[in-house]
Amino acid sequence: MFQTIGVCGTGNMGRAIVKGLVAAHAIAADHIYLYNIHKEKAEALAKETGAVVVDTPEELARQSQGLIMAVKPNIMESALEAVRESLPADSVLISIAAGISFEKLAFYTGPETKIVRVMPNTPAMVGEGMASVSPNVNVTEAETADVVAIFSSFGKAVVTDEKLIDAVCGLSGSGPAYVYMFIEALADGAVREGMPRQMAYTFAAQTVLGAAKMVLETGRCTVINSLIDLRNDPLKDDVCSPGGTTIEAVRTLEESSFRAATMNAVIASAEKNKSL
Repeated sequence: MFQTIGVCGTGNMGRAIVKGLVAAHAIAADHIYLYNIHKEKAEALAKETGAVVVDTPEELARQSQGLIMAVKPNIMESALEAVRESLPADSVLISIAAGISFEKLAFYTGPETKIVRVMPNTPAMVGEGMASVSPNVNVTEAETADVVAIFSSFGKAVVTDEKLIDAVCGLSGSGPAYVYMFIEALADGAVREGMPRQMAYTFAAQTVLGAAKMVLETGRCTVINSLIDLRNDPLKDDVCSPGGTTIEAVRTLEESSFRAATMNAVIASAEKNKSL
């Protein structure tokens, strides 16, 4: 792990990163440095976590072996210009901004800069994030492993090629919004059948959580792996008894183009990311 980590920007993702690192004991809290143009926001996070607030972006850059730029894409240019001259040559710049390529990042910081693009998502705030990690050619394997360790401390992180970032944005970056809509729709259906609203949300959210855990822990998925070996049938089939209630519900989802609508949502988000 990097000896020191700087976080420029303490909004939702910046907060999630800092809180995740501290909760996981991945690095000493006083080795995490924070900067926000609105200093009171950085100070509130520092009070909560034990991290250290610095007064300027230049100071943040000088202190950071790994510098996480957790700012919105529309202010990334000005943020990079503020840290560019102070960033040590052996430090790694980590950008979590959607739509800003290696080429653009290097344009503002220099061709020799060690840059890693990361696409995290908001469930990092509860320790269940999913992030892609894409290093440029200047980053060593050890440095890449350090970045993976940062984002694995509050979820999962996988090294991917930069060309897959648009797909990552459409899937895990935007995906929580689709899942929240699905949970709400599940709850609405139960409310229609007489269940109290808060109870319906609890049942729906826990069902989604449990189903996701089944996929991750069993290694099975929801597509047919084999037409011969029944042990490889999709998890969905475990729930669908012949002539039962679940297969009837699945039929209605298929009639409503549930899969196609979900695929189109991922594609639409990915295409939008390309245009940013």
